[in-house]
Amino acid sequence: MIAARASLAILLALSAPACSLQPVYGGGASGAAASGLAMVDVPLIPERSGYLVRQALLDRLGTPAGEQAYRLDIRLDDDITGFGVRGDDSITRERRTLRARWQLVELATGEVLIDATSRSDAGIDVVSSDYAVVAAESTALERLSRDIAEDITQRLALLLSRRTAG
Repeated sequence: MIAARASLAILLALSAPACSLQPVYGGGASGAAASGLAMVDVPLIPERSGYLVRQALLDRLGTPAGEQAYRLDIRLDDDITGFGVRGDDSITRERRTLRARWQLVELATGEVLIDATSRSDAGIDVVSSDYAVVAAESTALERLSRDIAEDITQRLALLLSRRTAG
């Protein structure tokens, strides 16, 4: 039994280099993904949610490397829905949902390379203090904006590393 496991381990170790798995961020700051992300322009996005998503994206995409080759167009839908109703018809819980419909456009050709949607949501307890509810809604929006930016960045890194390597 031990010999069978050892031979299986050796076989897997020898076949691993033959697979086509490669790290997306291989090469660090000079790798295909990081270089591609640095060439993405993120135009202004309206409203506070747009500002937060754009800033989170700029934090993740890195410093622009000269000419921009891509433009990231984003439309956001920010919604707060109340549920969990008490006997006096007051709401006890809210769900804040941030949805981003986004496209990566190649500037040279105008071709849309990816057309996708990212979504994140959070639950908020509605308490008797209006200030606490507003603060919780604001904190939720900040977290949702970071989640959306992270999802977009990961998907862009995968796409751009494949385009550069392919």
